[in-house]
Amino acid sequence: MGLWTVKPVDALIAAGEGKHGAAKLARGLGTLDLILAGVGCTVGAGIFVMTGSQAATHAGPAVAISFAFAALACLFAGLCFAELATVIPVAGSAYSYTYATLGEIVAWLVGWNLVLEYMISGSAVAVGFSGYLNAFLGQWGVHLPTNLASAPLSYSDEKGFEWTGAFINGPAVFIIALCGVILSLGIKETARFNNISVAIKVGAMVLFAVVGIFYVDTANWHPFIPENTGDGAFGWSGVFRAAGTLFFAYIGFDAVSTAAQEARAPQRTVPRGILGGLAVCVTLYVVVGLVMTGLAPYTMLDAPEAIFIAIKNAGPSLAWLGMIINLAAILGLGSAILICNYGQIRIFYAMARDGLMPPSFASVNPEHHVPWQATLWVTVVAAIIGGIAPLDVLGDLVSLGTLMAFALVCVATLVLRVRDPHRPRPFRVPYLPVVAVVGAVICVALMISLGLSNWIRFGAWSLLGLAIYFLYGMRNSARQREAQLAE
Repeated sequence: MGLWTVKPVDALIAAGEGKHGAAKLARGLGTLDLILAGVGCTVGAGIFVMTGSQAATHAGPAVAISFAFAALACLFAGLCFAELATVIPVAGSAYSYTYATLGEIVAWLVGWNLVLEYMISGSAVAVGFSGYLNAFLGQWGVHLPTNLASAPLSYSDEKGFEWTGAFINGPAVFIIALCGVILSLGIKETARFNNISVAIKVGAMVLFAVVGIFYVDTANWHPFIPENTGDGAFGWSGVFRAAGTLFFAYIGFDAVSTAAQEARAPQRTVPRGILGGLAVCVTLYVVVGLVMTGLAPYTMLDAPEAIFIAIKNAGPSLAWLGMIINLAAILGLGSAILICNYGQIRIFYAMARDGLMPPSFASVNPEHHVPWQATLWVTVVAAIIGGIAPLDVLGDLVSLGTLMAFALVCVATLVLRVRDPHRPRPFRVPYLPVVAVVGAVICVALMISLGLSNWIRFGAWSLLGLAIYFLYGMRNSARQREAQLAE
């Protein structure tokens, strides 16, 4: 057994159904809820915030190509997620899938790096929320104090971390706390808030694309791929660098697989939710990226409220649209934070159920059927990170953690096909092993594109995770205790 012990699929399913004393979550999500959960998490910082910064610093107008390339990697990984979610319909997503196939130590690292994917992603989105809230209030003549509405830390590759003079990003802290309250009310209330928010922000994005296309200055698209200036700045290397960073914008379908334990008929609804949400999101991302860079020179867009800047540059006749977009961004980024933190809470719940996290994280409130202590801790930690950290560092770290998890899910799909070929699979990945191998290779290639400084931070984060595993997780692993008793 030891580090490479696996938890059988049947044992994971039994735990998800509340057998052997495991706390059970309520199944209340249908296909539409899952699609909107994927869209709610995906149409967030990627479209409202990171599109502008990546266009300005790495890809130029070709940010649309970056989105398309990232989506291609997501499609291959998404097909693998869809198959595994029908075979193992429990909370935990990539963590649970790798535990059933690749061993406990790999599952721990995946679970630890999913913290980057979810909780830190939620914090990054909250920073974007703050920018749009400031822009919206500014339209009404209200200006929040800079030292209470921006991050106290900034980062650049040349100078590293620097103090900005600000005290805390108050709006970011506020929205994370509000999402924590909604999450504590239960899955139906969470889905209801998300569904309304998604309808508003998708409607606003469609309106932006339909109206904005008539104001596009095609001169802003030339050159479409700016000349490379070195170190992943523009040129094709810049397009791929942006794709690596923007990959985190597509984590929504992973959140759908995390919701499998709370989905009705997950063998049918989860694959539809994953692939349906991905189709909606890639279309929105590519179209909005093109319109945004057509409304304003890409060099102007390096700010959290990039879409608002693009609209403002188009002239006063679009001022009304800027107000709608800002309001939609405020609501839309809120729902993205909600689903990101929802996913993180369910990851902690699954890890705690297996003994790899403190057991309190698996404690479920009997009235609202939510892991209430995990909800509290995720909310507090995410609020601290969102209140002090700069946006660009958060985005790259999230992408590295996400890409690693997705690559391993592609591998896990192959392993489970070989190890348990006769298990029923309501959804099967077509053209396996080609899809899984290509998906893993693209994910690794995008990881490599993210630069040495991000790898150093990612390596430090992973080493911290391994230290926690050897000091706590390995000693408290329920699976390893069962194996010892069996001997």
